Amino acid sequence: MITCHLRYIVDPYQLPAFEAYGKLWIRLVEKFGGVHHGYFMPSEGTSNVALAMFSFASLAAYEEYRERAATDPECQAAFAMNEKDRFIVSYERSFFRPVFEDDRGASRAPSERRTNAVTA
Repeated sequence: MITCHLRYIVDPYQLPAFEAYGKLWIRLVEKFGGVHHGYFMPSEGTSNVALAMFSFASLAAYEEYRERAATDPECQAAFAMNEKDRFIVSYERSFFRPVFEDDRGASRAPSERRTNAVTA
């Protein structure tokens, strides 16, 4: 699994537009086989930094998503939103591999934690 972490510098006066953009991408990433972990909007403190994370099974799967997104009409419309309104000032993209096992080999995957929380 590979997780893409995006750190955005956004126009703090256009946070609603950026949030609408993010909500579109949650669905679009999942349309192409990814798992979106959400957008994290400024709350307290810095007012112009937002984060997003999503995962794909492999770097190859992520690259396929990027190729398909480049020609997908819905993705093109999402890209056009920022081209028109310029709410993203800049962004950084980093890739990580998650570790979900503790030192004894027990899985701590997010889906298991949610299941345990519901049944506890």
